[in-house]
Amino acid sequence: MTAVSDTGAGTGSEGAGDFGRLLAGHRVAAGLTQEELAATAGVSLRAVGDMERGRTRGPQRRTVRALAETLGLDAPQTAALDRAAQCGRPRGTRPVPAAAPTRGPAAPAPVPAPAGPVGTGDAAPAAPLVPGALALPRDIADFTAREDALALLSELAEDDRPAHPRVVLISGQPGLGKTAFALHAAHTLAPFFPDGQLSLDLGGMAATPLSARDALGQVLRALGVADNAVPAGTEERAGLYRALVRERRLVLVLDNAADESQVRPLLPGSGPAVTLVTSRNALPGLESVLRLRLDALAPGEAADLLARIAGRERIDAAPDATAELARLCGYLPLALRIAGQRLVARPQQPVSHLVRQLAAEENRLDLLETGDLAVRPAFALSYRRLPAESQLVLRRSALTAGHDFTAAVAAAYAGLPVGRTELVLEQLIDTGLVQLATPERYRLHDLVRLYAGERLGADEGPEAVAQARARAGDWLLNRAAEYGLRFDPDHATADPDTDPDADADRTGPPVPLTEAARWLEEEHPEWLAALHQAFAAGRHREVIDTAEAMHWFSDRLLSWDIWAEVFQLSVDAARACGDQLAEAVHVNYLAWTYVTCLHRYQRGIDLANEGLELARRIGAREQEGWALTYLAAGLRHLHRHREAIDAYHRAADTFAEVNSRSGWIGRLVTLRGAANCLRDSGRAEEAVESRRRALAGALELVERWSSPLMHLAAAMTAHELGLDRAALGRWPAAEKAYRQALTHYEEIGWPDSMTKTLTELGTALIEQGRAEEARELLTEALTDLSADGPRQGRRRTG
Repeated sequence: MTAVSDTGAGTGSEGAGDFGRLLAGHRVAAGLTQEELAATAGVSLRAVGDMERGRTRGPQRRTVRALAETLGLDAPQTAALDRAAQCGRPRGTRPVPAAAPTRGPAAPAPVPAPAGPVGTGDAAPAAPLVPGALALPRDIADFTAREDALALLSELAEDDRPAHPRVVLISGQPGLGKTAFALHAAHTLAPFFPDGQLSLDLGGMAATPLSARDALGQVLRALGVADNAVPAGTEERAGLYRALVRERRLVLVLDNAADESQVRPLLPGSGPAVTLVTSRNALPGLESVLRLRLDALAPGEAADLLARIAGRERIDAAPDATAELARLCGYLPLALRIAGQRLVARPQQPVSHLVRQLAAEENRLDLLETGDLAVRPAFALSYRRLPAESQLVLRRSALTAGHDFTAAVAAAYAGLPVGRTELVLEQLIDTGLVQLATPERYRLHDLVRLYAGERLGADEGPEAVAQARARAGDWLLNRAAEYGLRFDPDHATADPDTDPDADADRTGPPVPLTEAARWLEEEHPEWLAALHQAFAAGRHREVIDTAEAMHWFSDRLLSWDIWAEVFQLSVDAARACGDQLAEAVHVNYLAWTYVTCLHRYQRGIDLANEGLELARRIGAREQEGWALTYLAAGLRHLHRHREAIDAYHRAADTFAEVNSRSGWIGRLVTLRGAANCLRDSGRAEEAVESRRRALAGALELVERWSSPLMHLAAAMTAHELGLDRAALGRWPAAEKAYRQALTHYEEIGWPDSMTKTLTELGTALIEQGRAEEARELLTEALTDLSADGPRQGRRRTG
């Protein structure tokens, strides 16, 4: 047979059966569908299909010229196409070649099984397919996206003599359009497989899936084997099937497979056939297959699908509503198709009307149903086949608050050991109901989460759900408090016996700071939701204690707006308890949040004044000092430098009366803050003197309490001293201060925090004529800025 070259030209030895394949190859190379080729060339769609399938092997010259012009063929390519067409003229006078398509209007007589033992290596006669038997269902005209997957299959189909039989497993969660994709692919690839295309539903989600034996019987009969020639046993049928398809260019779609044992007997042993298997299950035990795991559509693809269903003009007129509609559908093809069909059935309603209806989560699955299309039953089919333990984990996973979650969090809600929960989650991934977000984190599709939440309410009583929330909430808040205290200088070590994770046999030293920070950051949706639930349940002391444990950690992530949420809860909890000291403390934390994190300086000043008044009323001198500090910081950002310096001095005087580590840190903060005000107001010389005193205090803190916090305070103070000296043009002195800062940064191993200092040091070196040394340093700084890693922030000492 003639192969289509990279340029689309034939070899010059075209035969009657080659015109269809040659035409299809040029069309695929041009990136055209059959519909587009037919419309542009002025040929009927049916005619194009018949030509590519070999039913029409000798079209007229004017038809060939029209096709060639549309395909943009050059003279040699056009001549080759015309020669192939000539081989088929006049129609009806040439014998049908053995490899020609065999589906026709009349049913051929069934043929007996090949003589001799099945599977001995003797090629079976190529019997014609039985017309209509296991024929492909119609393709969907508005099929959208999946271009990369289709291109991969097209590339796979081009190999005339593959070394191994080609089997493609198409898997993914319910509603992704696996069947639609497989059928669309089979229709698209049909020109490459002139010996036929078959499709068989294996009934994988039925109560009793189709057995491999019965499936083989149907396929053999479709291949032309007489009923009395179909062997009785599964192995014999499988052997006959392999013999029959050994030399056939055939596409077989095995839709909705249940498991590996159902599929294996239906796979060819060799030859050019392609088998497309769809399954909700990953079928991990199926060997030597190309795996295509479909995912939800991209937002643009989802909008395109809606446009193809409901009309381009209507969808393009409402881009924002369309984007929101696609999001509410979870970009799931089944949900999008239902939404599109609802729009078609209601032409008077705008897209925004359906968006408003779907926005109510309690109604969304009810609305995603039209005719015999529905999302809920698609999920229910998979859910009902799960073991009870898997159903429990899926339901309880709907209680998680984050976009994704770990096995430990799911275990806390499910009330199961972490190891067992992880195993169940991996099994749920294989069923398509749970997705892997990262190697250690899992997620539920938005619509699966809604369905799991429905089952939670239906299969478990309110009391059981409340107990699950409370148990998980206790675990989350205990863990958050434990890890938050790792950043408190007064809690340098932790008691392993208080570890709330009963499943993690951690009896050694406390968790490293990096691990604690990563957990607090990644799991913040979970522990924040637990904090709200604790407040709603009246567990106010638990809220206060958790927020208190978190406040040193909050200095690492200044960009988080959740700190306002956390500390507002703790303020409200303190007031509910009538604890005025806790109220003063947490009002100060809230003031810090508005000044440092949210940059809402006036609101921060108001809260600082509120905290100051409360602290004075109850005689809490330490809190009075912090209130003055945050008041000064807010004033400085509003460029009210004189008032800010005065507030810093009053804070320093107050901290002088406090004999505690917090008091020492407070005095350091006030010295640094005052120095910043001096530099900002053009008094750089005075800033240098103030900063020297601050650095001396920071180094004394390092000597007293060598901890990451103290080294960070010293590093930041030295960095600021370098800035002060740079403002005066004292570049060698600035270089010395920057290098001193780097020494302390290296002690705590936070290269991200060193980046600004490296950059400023590079500037100082350039100013001293040491450009090559500066280049090396600035390259290192750029590398640090580009590297991925845990987000680092400045402590409350800034």
